[in-house]
Amino acid sequence: MDALEKVKEKIDEIIAMSPYSEDIFHSINTYEWVLKLDPEAEEDTALMISALGHDIERGLEDRRVESSGYETFDEFKQAHALISAEILVELLEEFGIEQDIIDDVAHLVANHEVGGDERENLLMQADVLSFFHVCLPLYFDRRGPETTRKRCVWGYKKLPDKFKIFLGEIEFMDEELEELVMESIGKGKK
Repeated sequence: MDALEKVKEKIDEIIAMSPYSEDIFHSINTYEWVLKLDPEAEEDTALMISALGHDIERGLEDRRVESSGYETFDEFKQAHALISAEILVELLEEFGIEQDIIDDVAHLVANHEVGGDERENLLMQADVLSFFHVCLPLYFDRRGPETTRKRCVWGYKKLPDKFKIFLGEIEFMDEELEELVMESIGKGKK
């Protein structure tokens, strides 16, 4: 097994320790969304590692970022992104991955909540789509309708029009959640 395969296994192992059961599925699903949005991304090692590990801090209790410590949701998400980037750098260095890949992963993950260049935007958008696809029902159960509505609007606004169409393909088993998402999407258009 090569070093990159070991890195992927370690990322899975750490994320599986998250208190949020959906995180392991979100990791893999974000990777899948990256490939759906840009099939050529499979050749981009740094982007693939970033997709799998962008939320790695949630799996490490002593480094987990809690939203209650921040004034705004954006500040919380930026802290989350920076800590995840730091953890991935440490992990990649431990496995002897080339420095250029390490630097690239650090940059991508540090910016996965805000985007920037084409690859950062791709990661951010895949993350948002995966949130709607696999995380939303459990988030809704934990946080309730008002916080979920705000989170949906926040995420929806990050998507370009050409990717918003994918939200219509996601089926929600809960009628209340489906209505909330549709209402949130309407608010996000404003």
